[in-house]
Amino acid sequence: MNHSFHNYEEENIHYWSNRASGYSDVNKEELTSNQKSVWSTLLDERIQKHFQNRDRADIHILDIGTGPGFFAIILRELGYHVTGIDYTKSMLLEAKKNAKHLSNEIHFLQMNAEELTFPSKSFDVIVSRNLTWNLPHPQKAYTHWVRVLKDGGLLLNFDANWYHYLHDEEAKSAHLIDRANIAASDVEDECAGTNVDAMEAIARQTPLSALSRPKWDKEILSSLHMQVKTDANIWQRVWTRQERINNASTPMFMVESKKGVTG
Repeated sequence: MNHSFHNYEEENIHYWSNRASGYSDVNKEELTSNQKSVWSTLLDERIQKHFQNRDRADIHILDIGTGPGFFAIILRELGYHVTGIDYTKSMLLEAKKNAKHLSNEIHFLQMNAEELTFPSKSFDVIVSRNLTWNLPHPQKAYTHWVRVLKDGGLLLNFDANWYHYLHDEEAKSAHLIDRANIAASDVEDECAGTNVDAMEAIARQTPLSALSRPKWDKEILSSLHMQVKTDANIWQRVWTRQERINNASTPMFMVESKKGVTG
């Protein structure tokens, strides 16, 4: 069925609403595999290093773009106070189902990542994974994220230069090598359940797909008076063999930022 969209946001919401079930299957697999432990250990390690001698129950975390709830669920299981937001109702329904008995302990809310309605300085930690690349106004989003972060708060953003191959010939060549390596391997093709044409149509409109990251993130967050560190090799710690083969030319990075004291 062909759909006519008035703007990029409508097209994006439509796509991710339809992807909710399939994307949830990926999260369910993570929750029942070693990936759960890998991510739980990493997140807990970074948060505990930042907030030494603080009880986990006293640390309020906002998971932005929670999707089917993977980060929110593992953080709640660790004992943190967790709020998870997503722009689409269908993703939140999947998140609540995946959370099972924890669904009443996690505050799942429908909200735009670029227009947070929380009061300023509401959260100790903000986490996000594979979201910012997809936002139409990422600088606006970061401004809101910093606003709702408490003084001394921590921002952990995990992302990659997704679909950069649409804008860069070198990246395109590397992407084609990835595709050939997947076909020659025994791993599952992660594009198999994806409408690649629809996703590429969206990606051509996303400002971050054309930019070099995490350089861009560091510049923007620094301009918002955040202390920023980036780790371009975090993929080596968190990705499975399947993810490494599928996305060899687009490695995941981590942006770790601390908010100083503001007025």
